Amino acid sequence: MNYETLYAFTLATAALAISPGPDNIYVLTQSLANGKKYGLATTAGLLSGCLVHTTLLAFGVSVIIRESDALFLGIKILGAIYLLYLAFMVYRSDTALDVSSEKVVKKGLWQLFKQGFIMNVLNPKVTIFFLAFFPGFLFSDTLSTVLQFYVLGLLFMFVSGLIFCGIAILSGTISKFLVDNQNIGAVLKWLQVIVFVGIAVYLLLSGK
Repeated sequence: MNYETLYAFTLATAALAISPGPDNIYVLTQSLANGKKYGLATTAGLLSGCLVHTTLLAFGVSVIIRESDALFLGIKILGAIYLLYLAFMVYRSDTALDVSSEKVVKKGLWQLFKQGFIMNVLNPKVTIFFLAFFPGFLFSDTLSTVLQFYVLGLLFMFVSGLIFCGIAILSGTISKFLVDNQNIGAVLKWLQVIVFVGIAVYLLLSGK
């Protein structure tokens, strides 16, 4: 078992979770508008969607990709292109972060859970990450591929869950920090650019 691969996967997951995006901003604004438990409900929905992606990988999709060099290469190239496109769009975007909760529509806990689940399942960034990035982090020559993908999926959910729950619980402090430090938007913007470009380069350079 290659623990270094799992450590690298954990760092990559943390970088994605910390980088400002629609999911963590949504958790933040819902927590500010409705309360911490509503942010936690949103987080639970987002993380539950990860089980769908993990199951698709574990039972068939990843096998097809790994058995076909051409398909595997195509997935990697398309994934890298998409991530570079996201990096370019972030580069062109404004550095200001809108965390205002004034226009957030109030919803119940179950509604937020369902919406978070749907957001995750239909999010192309998550789809590309799971389909193209997970196969590069298989960590054992003895464990079954199905089990390894579920380990990676659960690790992804655990790390992302810690960060997203932290955002929900500390939403007030985080919001005040963002308002008091206007330059943080530029820092987070470039962090997101670096994360997207870094993963894209990894996809292009990683072997089968």
